[in-house]
Amino acid sequence: MPPLGEHQLGEHQFREHHLTVPRTARYYTLGEPGPATREIWIVCHGYGQLARDFVANFTPVSAPGRTIVGPEALSRYYLDDTRGGSHASSPVGATWMTREDRDSEIADQISYLDSLHAAVAAQAAPGAALTVLGFSQGVATVCRWLDRGRTRADRLICWGGAIPDDVRLGKDSPIRHPALWLVAGSRDIYATAERVAHHESVLRAAGVPFTRLTFDGGHRLDDGTMRRLADSG
Repeated sequence: MPPLGEHQLGEHQFREHHLTVPRTARYYTLGEPGPATREIWIVCHGYGQLARDFVANFTPVSAPGRTIVGPEALSRYYLDDTRGGSHASSPVGATWMTREDRDSEIADQISYLDSLHAAVAAQAAPGAALTVLGFSQGVATVCRWLDRGRTRADRLICWGGAIPDDVRLGKDSPIRHPALWLVAGSRDIYATAERVAHHESVLRAAGVPFTRLTFDGGHRLDDGTMRRLADSG
């Protein structure tokens, strides 16, 4: 058997390599960061979404002194299958990662989000409070970021998704330090009642405190719930 990372194709052997390169990441804001910014929200979209559309959902909680920042995942793709036709009018979405080259994608997104927070925080008031929100696939993204990155949040909101199994929950875990909120719609087809209950049992077993919010709806954001979160921050 060839060593890990090596592959055999007939008589030929090939090996996987990695090269770290600079690239351009896109993000959107509601409110520009500045000396009056005392709250920063970094909000990460779900699978197949774009940051522009996702950030627009936070208009109900846009307020003076609060800057909402929506980073866009680094991998984009066409959402429809044209069966060989043109993609000229195809809708585009983004994904934070797939199973392919998983560890590299996670490392890249952590570096990206650390850099983004540092850039925004440098423009805000000293000690500006940080709320991190992930929706759906974005939940796994923000949890891995806070677990493995340099950034420390004051509040973590997991909306319509669960903390992934590879995130540490022990006493030294950074995930234990922010106030943790679990949010899901009563008719969410992904964050079902059974999955939410299992997630809560895992957190309780690990001794991780959390607050749960439920609203009447499906796998989506909810204006009233966001206002409640903003008021509680």
